[in-house]
Amino acid sequence: MRESLKNASDYRVIRNVTIVGSAVDAVLAVGKITGGFIAQSQALIADGIHSVSDLVTDLLVIVAARHSSHEADSEHPYGHGRIQAIAAALLAVSLALIALGIAWDALSRLRGMGELLSPGWLAVVVAGISVAAKEAVYQYTSRVARALDSNLLHANAWHSRTDALSSLIVIAGVLGVMSGFPWADAVGALGVGVIILHAAFKIGREAFDELIDTGLDEKTLASMRQAILGVPGVIGVHELRTRRMGSQLLADMHIHVDPLISVSEGHHIGDRVMLLLGREFKSLADIVVHIDPEDDCELPNPASLPLRADLERTVRQTLTSFDAGSRPLEVDCLGLVLHYVGGAVTGEVILALPPEASRHLMESESAAMSKALIEKTPLSAASIVYRSR
Repeated sequence: MRESLKNASDYRVIRNVTIVGSAVDAVLAVGKITGGFIAQSQALIADGIHSVSDLVTDLLVIVAARHSSHEADSEHPYGHGRIQAIAAALLAVSLALIALGIAWDALSRLRGMGELLSPGWLAVVVAGISVAAKEAVYQYTSRVARALDSNLLHANAWHSRTDALSSLIVIAGVLGVMSGFPWADAVGALGVGVIILHAAFKIGREAFDELIDTGLDEKTLASMRQAILGVPGVIGVHELRTRRMGSQLLADMHIHVDPLISVSEGHHIGDRVMLLLGREFKSLADIVVHIDPEDDCELPNPASLPLRADLERTVRQTLTSFDAGSRPLEVDCLGLVLHYVGGAVTGEVILALPPEASRHLMESESAAMSKALIEKTPLSAASIVYRSR
């Protein structure tokens, strides 16, 4: 419930931030395209098309954030966070196509296949307004993206930054034409295309890294290992795996604990690890801890080792036929604690404490029973424990 409330809250913030950016994009798109035609600036028209793409991606961001905020369900047990990565990937592809189109048109004009335009001061003014407005949108969006740890919002912020940078190139190109270099505006348009293509690559790489479950950086993993090893009872950690889903992180790991502690104690140590990681790494939304009695990467237990039912049967058979003198063994009171460690299985056989008159024979009797159990059962070691009723 708490996670679903956070997702809904994040969506509202992302929506509000993006609406502000889309309003700016709409005004700038109309202004730059109109100004580009009036001022005869190919670079400014290309920059206006870039702003139109910003407006489209703003809508994509809102739709993606809305769907990714939905709670986990039976068909999507990890939630819908990957929708953000898919949207960011689509955004990157659309940016790349726009960049290639702008670059192709600019190169065509430079090669004499189209008219070189001659812009004036109007293009400089419009581009200057765009720089100031889009940089402000970038700073605002980027700050919220960091607060929410949202890759999608961060990608959209960089989309705004590329619009501001491309407007700077427009200014340089227009001033170049006005200074007597007629090709400068087309070169500026080509520069805009290169900047947009670079942004597309950066956004796309992050999105595809998430979609193919790329793990966190080594520095973060080292910090996580250090935190895990600081939990009392943890001997080691291995198979630490992480991945990102939207603004959330998922992690699973194997922790090595003393092989002779109880299952409940091992579980409690695992809970302490989960609690610590959740406190130290706020973005961790799902943590899975596997408890190991040893490092199973180095010492895997053979699948041929027998399970409890088979062992209990052979141990009972062995003890039933064991000669304990005149005293019958109470095999019905048998308790059996098994340890699968080091590629073998050992056991603690728990028997009822014998009558006081027979207790002087316990030591020699226990040694003989242990020897018989090792010889006649799959146990590689056996100890006898007596317990009063």
